[in-house]
Amino acid sequence: MTEPEVDYAAVFRALPGAVALLTPQLVFVDANAEFLRIMRIVGLTREQLVGRFLLEDRSANDRPFLLKVLASLRRVADTGERDTLALQRFDVEDPDQPGVWHERYWTLINLPVFGPDGRLALLLHRVEDVTELTELIRAREVALTLQEAMLPAPCPVGRYPAAVRYRPAAEGLNVAGDWYDLVDLPGDRIAVAVGDVVGHGLSAAGVMGQLRSVLSAASLVAEGPARALDVLGLYARTIDGAENTTVATTFVDWDTRTVTYSSAGHPPPALLQRDGTVEFLDQATDPPLGARPQHVPRIQAAAAFREGAVLVLYTDGLIERRREDIDTGLARLADSLARHQADDPETLADAMLTDLLPPGDATDDTALVIVRL
Repeated sequence: MTEPEVDYAAVFRALPGAVALLTPQLVFVDANAEFLRIMRIVGLTREQLVGRFLLEDRSANDRPFLLKVLASLRRVADTGERDTLALQRFDVEDPDQPGVWHERYWTLINLPVFGPDGRLALLLHRVEDVTELTELIRAREVALTLQEAMLPAPCPVGRYPAAVRYRPAAEGLNVAGDWYDLVDLPGDRIAVAVGDVVGHGLSAAGVMGQLRSVLSAASLVAEGPARALDVLGLYARTIDGAENTTVATTFVDWDTRTVTYSSAGHPPPALLQRDGTVEFLDQATDPPLGARPQHVPRIQAAAAFREGAVLVLYTDGLIERRREDIDTGLARLADSLARHQADDPETLADAMLTDLLPPGDATDDTALVIVRL
């Protein structure tokens, strides 16, 4: 079979990345369309670029940046090895507003191109504007800091050992609005809740903080979890971005040995009994917050437990997978719980994350709360 002829010049021109070719003496030989587009941003045309030395006719403002590029290219010419300049700041003047400069960030990769004789023939210079990516990373870091500051620190609740985990998704740049909460209640009782705000980034983290605080306060005075969710649902109707938030909240009472629970569209809490059976608390599930046109009082249900049982609340990142039925994820959770039931809450939390989160990068945030009853 005859191999097709490849027009490498056409391939070079069509490359989506910004690429230029220079001689070992650092004179521009050619540049593709994307490279020329970026050069137009900094005020250079093809005629001003090709055939000229890297530093020729450049302003004093450009020289500190270009000296770094020059040094990198010379390292490639001297060693014959690839060299990278990661995250370089080079501001650009607004063409429509002289004197107004915009902060820009770039990464640059320089590679050797060898000829048929094995000698260095050209230098390939690749440039990528990563300003938007940098801004997203900054926003993610701020949102994560805000989210972590608003989530309670891991600690025992009353006299009962508990473990909490929060794992942000590694695949996306924006954190989501997952949260957890544990509240000491009057008597030998505690409230345990998890929630998930629709959306990502700083706005979702801000909504999460407001809802978590309101639910904590409501739990201290409400007769039960359904009434606490009623209060939260009414409040959520006044907050932009709170609609369709899912929440599961439980009240644990050691005097009566019962877990009373209510859910607003959230995956069901799991109750691991002493005999190894796992009961999903799914008999009191209503729509998410603000999903109904008018407010309707929430329902609640109760389940009995024996001393030593384990209560687990979590967000959907722990069980849901693309192209997979949710029942499969719930069965996987139940199996992990049963296999590690003898573990203390901290060890159990780590084991469940290992068992249930996909290998590699998770695609959704995950919150997890475990209490030994």
